Amino acid sequence: MEPGLKTHVSDGTATVTISNTGKRNAMTVQMWRDVPPLLERLAGDRSVRSLVLTGEGGTFCAGADIGALRDGAGESQGLAVAAEEALAAFPGPTLAAIRGYCVGGGAQLAAACDLRFAEEGALFGVTPAKLGVAYPASATRRLVRLVGLSAAKYLLFSGELIDCGRALRTGLVDEVLAEGELGKRVAEFSAVLASRSLLTQTAAKELANGTWDVPPAEAEERGAYWAAQARASGDTAEGAAAFLERRAPRFAWTAGPAAPGGAAGPGDAGGATRPS
Repeated sequence: MEPGLKTHVSDGTATVTISNTGKRNAMTVQMWRDVPPLLERLAGDRSVRSLVLTGEGGTFCAGADIGALRDGAGESQGLAVAAEEALAAFPGPTLAAIRGYCVGGGAQLAAACDLRFAEEGALFGVTPAKLGVAYPASATRRLVRLVGLSAAKYLLFSGELIDCGRALRTGLVDEVLAEGELGKRVAEFSAVLASRSLLTQTAAKELANGTWDVPPAEAEERGAYWAAQARASGDTAEGAAAFLERRAPRFAWTAGPAAPGGAAGPGDAGGATRPS
């Protein structure tokens, strides 16, 4: 079977599966190249509320195809960064469902997701020091934000693999599931996400990702913009009414084009009020 990315959309969740089982789901140059247009297509699908990234079989992703590094490390790394940034900018919540090895480029992709759920026995490693590769600046910053400076240095300096327990303690992983339970838990959590306010999720993703790199005044401006969107859409009133009436809310807001004058932040889907 040719290496590639498999996609399936069901019940509001798009599942993207990394498939290169002969090489522990290593990412080929073409697979890296395919990530941004694939995510752009899924972001434009109104039926998609969240995205799950996983690997075929018992491995998440063992990194980049080493042959690609030998033949052109610069091109491969540039494509990996573009894929990572496209994943980080996906407008809805993203979750990495991890089994087995999550190493090198695989860890880079997992770190670009909003959340990471792992099955017991999974192993994690950031391995540029084993290959003489300078880890990209964007990936380094993201790793530091995720696990802290000391843990990031440990991973980057040594290239050592760590287990689920250590990954959970450092914040690299959000939940660890018993063997055989990962698929069920991811499906349950995806259903929870689909039941919640897309406006809240989109705003939270933009503000959480973007407030690191913008002046406080700009962050406050975007916060005010999203508060106005919530009021105008009627979702705040609907959420309060549903709570008082003890029923499931019927939120109407869906992602639309950016508001005039509002600069889209990382992961910003824009935010025009538009009934679904």
